[in-house]
Amino acid sequence: MQSAKKLLAVLAVATACLTPVAPARAQNSDAASADPYAHETPAQRDARMKWWREARFGMFIHWGVYSVPAGTYDGKRIGGIGEWIMCTGKIPMARYQEYAKQFDPEKFNAEAWVRTAKAAGMKYIVITSKHHDGFAMFNSKASDWNIVSRTPFKRDPLKELAAACRKEGLRLGFYYSQAQDWNNGGSECSGLWDPAQKHNMDDYINTIAVPQVKEILSNYGPDIPAVLWWDTPCDMNQERAAKLAALLKLKPGIISNNRLGGGFNGDTETPEQTIPATGFKGRDWETCMTMNDTWGYKSYDNNWKSTEMLVRNLIDIASKGGNYLLNVGPTSEGLIPAPSIERLKEVGAWMKVNHEAIYATSASPFKKLSWGRCTQKPGKLYLHVFDWPADGRLQVPLSSPVKKAYLLAHESRKLRMESSADGKTILLPSASPTPYAGVVVLEIPGQPEVLQAASQRIRQADDGTLTLKADDAEIVGNTLHVEEHDGIGNLGFWTDANDYAQWPVTINKAGTFNVVATFACAPGSEGSTCTLTIGDQTFSQTVPATASWGDFTTETAGQITLDKAGQLNVILKASDVPHGAVINLRSLVFEPVN
Repeated sequence: MQSAKKLLAVLAVATACLTPVAPARAQNSDAASADPYAHETPAQRDARMKWWREARFGMFIHWGVYSVPAGTYDGKRIGGIGEWIMCTGKIPMARYQEYAKQFDPEKFNAEAWVRTAKAAGMKYIVITSKHHDGFAMFNSKASDWNIVSRTPFKRDPLKELAAACRKEGLRLGFYYSQAQDWNNGGSECSGLWDPAQKHNMDDYINTIAVPQVKEILSNYGPDIPAVLWWDTPCDMNQERAAKLAALLKLKPGIISNNRLGGGFNGDTETPEQTIPATGFKGRDWETCMTMNDTWGYKSYDNNWKSTEMLVRNLIDIASKGGNYLLNVGPTSEGLIPAPSIERLKEVGAWMKVNHEAIYATSASPFKKLSWGRCTQKPGKLYLHVFDWPADGRLQVPLSSPVKKAYLLAHESRKLRMESSADGKTILLPSASPTPYAGVVVLEIPGQPEVLQAASQRIRQADDGTLTLKADDAEIVGNTLHVEEHDGIGNLGFWTDANDYAQWPVTINKAGTFNVVATFACAPGSEGSTCTLTIGDQTFSQTVPATASWGDFTTETAGQITLDKAGQLNVILKASDVPHGAVINLRSLVFEPVN
C-alpha cells in the first residue's frame, strides 16, 4: 500500500510519469458534493461504465514537445522516462520552450493512428492533452504555451483525432496533468530548478487548470472526451480538486480515474506497469503499461516487450476483470515508432481470431490455472492456453457439465472430453491454433462450478514446513487484495477489518510450529491486531512498524501446536484497523519445532 508520504517521495524524485495511487476510500461529504456521480445508483453506474467494461483494450498516447529532445539534452542522454526530461535534465524554462519551435509533426495522420489502434483490437484511445511540462496539445486560450500558438504545426491534433475516432467508432479520452506544470506553475513536488518556475499554486489552478479543463471538456463535441485521465495529485487539497471535479458535470457520462486527489475517488483504479495478482474487488481498474521503458518518445530506448508478452498481458488483465491501456510514444514528426506498429499488427492478428474471448468478458472463476488464464461470459468459459500440453490433455478443475467444447479458432471442430473427480480433461490437437495463446471454449449451463481439489490444497514439505504465500490466499472482502513489491506478491490495501485471508491446507505431520511472518508496515500505521486461526488453535499478535510499506522484514509472530493431521483452513483476520491499514504480508511459514 502506498502512503501519502511515499507517494510524494516518488513524485519528488520523478521515478515515474504516472504515480501509483491507493484504491479509493469513502469520500467525505464535501468531496462528494462536487462529484457529479456521488449519488448515482448502481444501475446508473453500470450503464455509464458499460462501454468501458466491454472494451478491455485501449491505446495510451504520450506525445508532446519532449519528443523533440527525445531523451537527449546538451549532447547527453538523460536518464528516466522521455516526458520527464525537463525535470530530470533540469532544463530551464526558456531553453525547454525553444523545443516548441522544432515541433512540427508534418507526418501526423490522425486517421492512420486511429486505424492502427482499431486494427490492434483497441476500442478507445487516451492521449495526453497536457503533461507535466504544461504544454497544451490543443488550442488553449488559457495559455499560449500550446501547439497552435508556439509551434510551426499550428494545428490542434486533438480535434483531428476526435474526427478520426468518430469515423472509426473508437472512444477518445484526454489525459490532463492537473497539479504538476513545470512551465505554468502548479505544485512544486518535483522541485524547482529555475527561478522562473516560482508560482502560486492556487493562481495556477484558477487561471490555467480550471480554464483548460473546461476547454477540453467543451470543445470537442458531446461525446468527447469519453474519459478524463487525471495524473499525480501533488498538493491537490480538497478545495483545489473540487474546482476540477465539478467541471465533469460539463460532460454527462464521462469516466474519470482515481488520480485527481483531494478525496475524489473517480471511477477507475490505475495500476501502472504492473498487473495486480487478483485485480480489484468492487472497483473498475485499468493497467497502463509501456511497450518499451518510456512513455514519451526516446530515440534510443529499444527495450521492446515481445508480442507474446503483450498478448498475454492483455489476457491476464481481462482474466482479472480489468482493462489494458497500452502506450505508444510518437516521434516529433508525428509517427508511431515502427516497433510499436509491428507489435500492434501482431496483437491485432491474434485479436482478429480470439476477440470474443476478450471483449465484454468477466474475470476468471478459477483461482489459478497452471497452464494459462480464463475469461468468461454467461454460458461460456474461454480457456487461454499459454502452455499447450505436450500430451494433448488439458486439465480443468470444473465440475459443471459441458455442453460443447471447441477451439475458438475452429468452432466447428468439436473437442473430446473426459470427466473425473478432479474435473474435466479436454483432449486437444497437437498444436495451438494461434501463437501466444490458443483459446478453448467450453459451453456450460448456468454458473461455472469450480472444484477445490485436494491437489490444490497447500501441503507441508517433507520436513514438515508449511509455507503460505500471499499469491495462494483466498481473499474475502472489498479492499484486501494481492499486490506486488519488487515482483513478489503480498496481501495489501487491507483497510477494512471485515476483510480476511484464508489458505486451505493439508497437515500430514502434526506438532508444534513457529509461525514466521514476512511483512511490512509503514510507521504510523502499526498497531492493528491480527488473529491467526488453524483448526481449533488460535493466537493474536499486534503488527509492528517497519521502515515503509515496501520494507519487508521476517519475524517470528508466535507459536502454535497442532495435535492432529488432516485438511484444515488457515484464517488470518484483523480485529481492528486503528491507523488506516493493517499490514502488507508476503508469507506465513509454519516451521516445525524440534
